[in-house]
This record gives sequence, C-alpha cells and structure tokens, in this order.
Amino acid sequence: MAPFDLDACIEQLLRKQPLHEALLREICEKTKEVLMRESNVVHVSAPVTVVGDIHGQFYDLVEIFRIGGYAPNTNYLFLGDYVDRGLFSVETISLLTCLKLRYPDRVQLIRGNHESRAVTQTYGFYAECLRKYGNSHVWTYFTDMFDFLTLSVVIDDRIFCVHGGLSPSIHSIDQIKVYDRFREIPHEGPMADLVWSDPDPEKEDFAISPRGAGYTFGSGVVHKFLEINNMSHILRAHQLCMEGYSSLFDKHLSTVWSAPNYCYRCGNSASILEVGPGESMYFNVFEAAPENERDGPSQQAAQNAGGKVRESILMSICHFGN
Repeated sequence: MAPFDLDACIEQLLRKQPLHEALLREICEKTKEVLMRESNVVHVSAPVTVVGDIHGQFYDLVEIFRIGGYAPNTNYLFLGDYVDRGLFSVETISLLTCLKLRYPDRVQLIRGNHESRAVTQTYGFYAECLRKYGNSHVWTYFTDMFDFLTLSVVIDDRIFCVHGGLSPSIHSIDQIKVYDRFREIPHEGPMADLVWSDPDPEKEDFAISPRGAGYTFGSGVVHKFLEINNMSHILRAHQLCMEGYSSLFDKHLSTVWSAPNYCYRCGNSASILEVGPGESMYFNVFEAAPENERDGPSQQAAQNAGGKVRESILMSICHFGN
C-alpha cells in the first residue's frame, strides 16, 4: 500500500468522516509497531493533560481538544475505555490511533477494560463496526492493536497512572514491567486487576469486586503502594463521577472522568486533568459538546446504544459508572 498522509487522515476524522477499511488496517499495523517498543510502564514528564473514559463520545473528544489544546502543542495521556456505549467508537478510536502514530511521544494511550474482544462484542463497538463497514474486519484490526497498548504510565517519577486500580499481586511498579501484555485481557490476575479494580473509601484492604473482575481496595492499600514505590499520587479513570472527577484517601488518589452526559442521558459533568511541574493538578471541568444535540441519539437510540441496553441497565450505568 502507498504511504498514507496522517495529517490528512486526522483532518478527515475531525470532520467525523470515517477512514477506509484498508487504510485503517495499515494504520493499526503501523501503530502496533510503535506500541511494541513501549514498556508496560511508560515514563513521561509534565506538563501533560490526563483524559479519562471517552466511550465513543466523539464530539466530546473534539471538545476536549478545543478546551485543552491539540497535539502536539498539548501532551496527552488517555487512561483507556475509548470505545463502547457511545455512538461513534469507530471515529473516536480512529482519531486517537492516528494521533498516537503521528505524535508517539506526545500522545500516550493506556489500555482500559473495554479495550478487549470480549467486552466490545457486548457493549457496542463490534456492532458499530458491522453497521458502518458491513463486516468485522475493522473490529479485528483495532482489537488486535489493543493487545499492544501499555498498562500504565508514570509522570515525573511520582504519579502512577492506570485505568482501573491496584492488584494484590502487585507491590512494586517494577513487577508490572515483566508481565506479558500482548494478549487479550485475562479474566483474573494482575493484568485484569489493573484495568478492572476500584477504590473503596469504606475499606482499608483488598476485597472482592462486585464487578466480577478485579478488586476493590482501600486507604491502607493505597498508602502502602505509594510508600513502597516512592510515589505521591495515583491517577485512574473507570468510574463515572457526576462532577467530572473525585479525590480519595487524603487526595492521594484521583479519578478522572471525561465522558459528559454519559450514554447521552446521565447528566454528569466531565473533566480533564492538567498536570504541571511540581505535581500541580488542575481539573478542567466541561459539559457535553453542543454537537451531541444535533447528531446525538434520540431517547430510544440512547437506550439501544451499546448492545440494546435496557432502561434499568442504563440507569445502573449512570449510577455505578463503567
């Protein structure tokens, strides 16, 4: 295939015009080559803007760039869950992949629990690929690429960033570096814990998670992990925050949520976290992009998005997060 123009691809996607199937195949293959060279723990320096779950809400991703700046002028760290639930997962992950390939040192992509074959077959991305391309090839290209995404990022050797949370099997960040990440997310074990676990302000230690994967973990776990690894803070996503973000455990752990009005009906705010020198942190809160009113789903479509989710299940999503 002839060389492709990444800048042209990015401009096309910003107009919400999907890329051709053959082009996406080539882009995913090239991106895998870039990701393969990255460690399971990528080290970056501030300033960097941290983005939580997006879930196929393409217009809100563009809104993030409007308020936070476009790469490469702004360094970005995305914490995972790029697809499913929303209506434009294809456009969302296509744009993020092109940006990663175009600016590999300025854009970091962490793997979330939805960057998985099993989960995307249930919650919308697989069905969206079938609907938009007439086959599952694009889904295969992206889910194969997901196997190459890094598991964590450390900012300025002091801030540990992950999609979900901690694991009873992981005491030192160095342990993460030796895991074989180039595969489907397993049902259990440390890799699953990193993308599935949640903090629980009512607990001190680890406990079984009601999600059926990963663990919940409390303040004792967080403070011990930070002390052992000489870290000051944990940044993660994975849970809906109605105000766009939350902080726990004496502000040593923060959750960033970047999908406003989640599933087009939860009514929540969203945020991006701007991390500056000296571990300064500013949560930049924003609301849903106005384009959602024009091209977003009707009430019935919202209930059907992500695998025809029923009303009761959708309300549960709004209450408990992802």
